[in-house]
Amino acid sequence: MSAIVRFSVFARMLHWLMAAMILTMLFIGVFMAATEGTAYNTLLAFHRPTGLIILALAIIRLGNRFFVPPPPLPASLPRIQRMAALGSHILLYGLMIAMPLVGWGMLSAGAYPIVFWGSIHLPPILPHNPALFALLRHAHTWFGLTFFAVIVIHLGAALLHALILRDGVFPAMASWRTGQRDED
Repeated sequence: MSAIVRFSVFARMLHWLMAAMILTMLFIGVFMAATEGTAYNTLLAFHRPTGLIILALAIIRLGNRFFVPPPPLPASLPRIQRMAALGSHILLYGLMIAMPLVGWGMLSAGAYPIVFWGSIHLPPILPHNPALFALLRHAHTWFGLTFFAVIVIHLGAALLHALILRDGVFPAMASWRTGQRDED
């Protein structure tokens, strides 16, 4: 049996850390839409800095992917699935970067402070504009819904590779597996 070529340890750590953070953020966003007052402010105080951390990690992750290419997909994978994998990863990376930027822009356009943590505030990236705020608020919601759908598809593909195809794609990212060689 040949060794499975895996993503680097750094790439796997970033993947799973960001997966947990992004899922948490999506659910917090849903709860934020359904709450108000103190609960809303508490969720928002966590949502803003976590979104900015996800933005920074996404940029680091994209740079890592550029300099440390992922393992190749199995030769047996049909071309349409290769294209779907590439497209879904482009969409995931795009949303990991766009969502926090749209949120930051939305707050800027609404003239809200961009609180990173405590007394650390970030500068606005857009001018105050109520119409732009409304547009970006809707965009942030639709991007969030799209993000959730793409994650469900991504998870479905991961389960397909893990449970049915068993073609080495899943263990390439599953960091808890042992006995396989890492290509770092």
